[in-house]
Amino acid sequence: MERSRYRPYVPALTAIFFWATIPTAFKAGLADTSPPLFLFWANATSLGIFAVIILAGDKSRQILRQSKQEWFRSAMLGVLSPFAYYLILFEAYSRLPGQVAQPLNMIWPLVLVYLSALLLRQKIPPRSYLALLISFAGIFFVSSQGRPFDFRDTDLPAVFLAAGSSVIWALFWVLQMKDKREEVIRLFTNFLFAFLYISLFMLFRHESLLPSPKALLASLYCGFFEMGITFLLWLKALQTARNTATISNLVYLAPFLSLFFLHFFIGEKIHLTTLAGLFLIIGGIFVQNYRPLTPDRVGPDKNER
Repeated sequence: MERSRYRPYVPALTAIFFWATIPTAFKAGLADTSPPLFLFWANATSLGIFAVIILAGDKSRQILRQSKQEWFRSAMLGVLSPFAYYLILFEAYSRLPGQVAQPLNMIWPLVLVYLSALLLRQKIPPRSYLALLISFAGIFFVSSQGRPFDFRDTDLPAVFLAAGSSVIWALFWVLQMKDKREEVIRLFTNFLFAFLYISLFMLFRHESLLPSPKALLASLYCGFFEMGITFLLWLKALQTARNTATISNLVYLAPFLSLFFLHFFIGEKIHLTTLAGLFLIIGGIFVQNYRPLTPDRVGPDKNER
């Protein structure tokens, strides 16, 4: 009984470990290649992973059985993510330290609340305003890069790109909420259209499709672990957990662990303002998402991701 209770933590912590390495892979790969080319190979890798998952699960017929509306939805969602979202995010990572780009991208749960209120007419709870204020204070500290009262060395356009990527990600989640397709089918179809978009984008740029070996390895790694294998691990953890809220909160270990990798493998000096800002951003998200644990929330909630 006790073993089954802790079994979900193995895939969950494994997924978190790989997610924590992603900013380091981003920085390593983008140092040698352009954001579009990096996305081309990462997207192709993720698409291949989802194809293998679908074939192994004998679900290929579900792809052909999708309605015209579902194909159209994926065509539209594919523009948002992974195409536009990762193009903007990679551009931010190519211009900012990883310790700055990653926390700024993390504010999407807060943006999601306000977009849901705007598009779905959901009521904004009072604590959301406090959460937003706390996280904005965190953004200020993270963006300062060790100089909270001197932003002369800060690439402010890149800061807006990193924070803006969270808006695209939140919009993507709002628009896909009513999509009832199995997640791996939806992701495969979205990535299929996104691969078409990035391929056309690269064609118009007349850019070579062969990055340096280092950049190619980093993009393949990101495609494999950013949304591929880690997707399966995280889904398995949520499906077997007694309380998905406990498992979901573990994801906030990733940004702190990623600072360790950025420091030792990329050589970034971790500023105290980064740590302070990261604590504030995550604190704001906790304030926003806090719900008391009641008896009816002890079992796994299959709708939580």
